[in-house]
Amino acid sequence: MAPVGREMIVLGVDPGTQATGYGVVSEGADRILGLIECGAIRPSRAQPLVKRLLQIFEGVGEVIERTRPDVMCVEGVFYGRNVRTTVVLSHARGVVMLAAAMRDVAVTEYPPAEVKKAVVGTGAAEKGQVAFMVQQHLGLKAPPSPADAADGVAVALCHLFNHRATRRGDGPRGRGGVGRKLQV
Repeated sequence: MAPVGREMIVLGVDPGTQATGYGVVSEGADRILGLIECGAIRPSRAQPLVKRLLQIFEGVGEVIERTRPDVMCVEGVFYGRNVRTTVVLSHARGVVMLAAAMRDVAVTEYPPAEVKKAVVGTGAAEKGQVAFMVQQHLGLKAPPSPADAADGVAVALCHLFNHRATRRGDGPRGRGGVGRKLQV
């Protein structure tokens, strides 16, 4: 966590084995938000799962080395009907968190509905709404592209908004929020 009065840099990650979206957002002591960079790590679909996981691990590691975030925030698993998809997504989350742990970067996770609620105002927001509100919060001319990157930026914004609320004393834990710091 950045000391009070200093810029905080947050890396938000939306893990996936086909595309892992990320966004690096800063908040200055003046509370002005800025997008440092965003993008998507797209492993080759022709590769076996273990090779794709390695590409995700290395890609996230490069982003961490380049941007030096104070904290990395990861979107939690969305539990769907397909158990195999959930398990494979969990593998991607694992290598993302490992990349942070190996570089001594704190990790916090947020459920998808909490990210949407923090950024859009409703936990049932659609992807397009999230991208539009990311654009608005950061004063961008267009939403971050690709869509996976916008999702990563949204995770970072969720953390910054929760951090602001915590400093005011009406933080996520006091209001029933479920963002939680993971021990890495």
